[in-house]
Amino acid sequence: MTQRIASVERNTLETQVKVSINLDGTGEGRFAMGVPFMEHMLDQIARHGLIDLDVECQGDLHIDDHHTVEDVGITLGQAFAKAVGDKRGIYRYGHSYVVMDEAMSRVALDFSGRPGLFMDVPYKRALVGGFDVDLFQEFFQGFANHAQITLHIDNLRGLNTHHQIETVFKAFGRALRMALERDPRMEGRMPSTKGCL
Repeated sequence: MTQRIASVERNTLETQVKVSINLDGTGEGRFAMGVPFMEHMLDQIARHGLIDLDVECQGDLHIDDHHTVEDVGITLGQAFAKAVGDKRGIYRYGHSYVVMDEAMSRVALDFSGRPGLFMDVPYKRALVGGFDVDLFQEFFQGFANHAQITLHIDNLRGLNTHHQIETVFKAFGRALRMALERDPRMEGRMPSTKGCL
């Protein structure tokens, strides 16, 4: 089987990002970006997606976390697009519901080649610790645009903002795992009637 690994570097005047992934990993994560809560959420993607994930970012954190979070989403999306290749033999679609105490979130996605983000998360607070929760929209928008996926994210209930966000990221990791699994009945075949994605 072809290894589905990729490394991508993206350098701007605001951030320098390095991402390495193995889509067929064991869920190992290593993160150095100076934004602890975001690193905690990236670890959910790795562990629940069984994706080995290495993310480094030097960003302009003296301004705020915005550029770092957005640019990590962009670079991670680029790495996924590179690692998955032409998408032959994958399930393509993935979905997951995840609960954490009172919170429940649903994520559904399609490696369609048509970027789109549809996100409805009614946060109960604007900050978790010092982290601005609005930045998650920027992360997922950057990811969806550059991984070229259609991504639907809904927090269906929740009272604790940390729980709301963590259920989203766990569901996202599990939906990625489902979509990227190799389908033994589709080996070598494109999961589309168009013949390409």
